[in-house]
Amino acid sequence: MRVASVELRDFRTYTRATAGFGEGLTVVHGPNGAGKSNLLEALYYGCTGRSPRTRNERELVRFGAQAARVSVRLLDGAAEHELSVGFGAGADSKQLIKRMTADGAPVERLLDVEIRPLLSVFLPDRLELLKGTPALRRAHLDQFVAGMWPARAATRNEYSRALAQRNALIASIRAGRASQATLAAWDRELAVKALELRSHRETAVSLLAQPFSRRAELLGCTGEVTLVYKPRSRAADEEEFLAELRERLPGDLERGFTGHGPHRDELAILRDGRELRVYGSQGQQRIALLALLLAERAVLADERGRVPLMLLDDVMSELDGERRELLAQELRSAGQSVIATTDLAHVPGAGDASVTRLRISPGAILQEAIAA
Repeated sequence: MRVASVELRDFRTYTRATAGFGEGLTVVHGPNGAGKSNLLEALYYGCTGRSPRTRNERELVRFGAQAARVSVRLLDGAAEHELSVGFGAGADSKQLIKRMTADGAPVERLLDVEIRPLLSVFLPDRLELLKGTPALRRAHLDQFVAGMWPARAATRNEYSRALAQRNALIASIRAGRASQATLAAWDRELAVKALELRSHRETAVSLLAQPFSRRAELLGCTGEVTLVYKPRSRAADEEEFLAELRERLPGDLERGFTGHGPHRDELAILRDGRELRVYGSQGQQRIALLALLLAERAVLADERGRVPLMLLDDVMSELDGERRELLAQELRSAGQSVIATTDLAHVPGAGDASVTRLRISPGAILQEAIAA
């Protein structure tokens, strides 16, 4: 499955525009502020139904317009598919409505659509993944697990439901409306799902650790860079996890919620044993994030035979010539990639016949070349 083209209507700075993509590397170039990031955002939005840059979808609608729409055309061999997302004012111009379709049929979530391509996105704003709260890294790891083993995505949802039920019960016990004896059933359910979720994450990190470290080194991150999963629980089985919950129950009742379990775990990125988010420079953090995304791409390709579409914005600016060449080689090795840059010279091989090129000027996309 690959992306053939994307069509934008009243999205960000674009009134109406269309862009085509080749099977391999596409380079999007133009001056700062021309709309390169907006094009990458639209492509992500059209494939997932959400933005990688903002939670406020009102920002996606062009100033003066009532609604935005993105349509993505996909090719799977000879078969053609379409994903579409529209967002904006309804008939009464007051209520905001979001509509998503796959091959013309309405869907609740594009993330659940089997035909959609996997995506991996590098944007300057995504440094928050490294620098932000552990919840961001847990969510990212869980998304990777879902990409690797789609059936395992249910475990995270089931754990969240059991956790919500236990938290509600703890609040009732704290308020004197329920007995501690009623906790046993939800503790057991939580234990089962917690151990499953921890196991899925541990397996994913074990697959990613070596490819991540290798790519971080190749891209110029000095020192020993490692990816480490740090679970709160050390329980070997359900009974040990239940014992941990019982030991921490007084604290849970005092706080009013469950403070122990995989919802408090950490995915740590270390450099020489110290957390990169605290002790690393922004350049090192950028390289580590890029290395993580490339490692995920390689593992998905090896284990599932599916290579995510990579969207990379402003990724070459802090790499030297040798590292740019290494990155370009990896991107061209398999799958589709779209890279945005202010200068074509920053992307080795950008002028090759095998590379698709798009030139961006404010509100417009010029298709310079499209590789066969």
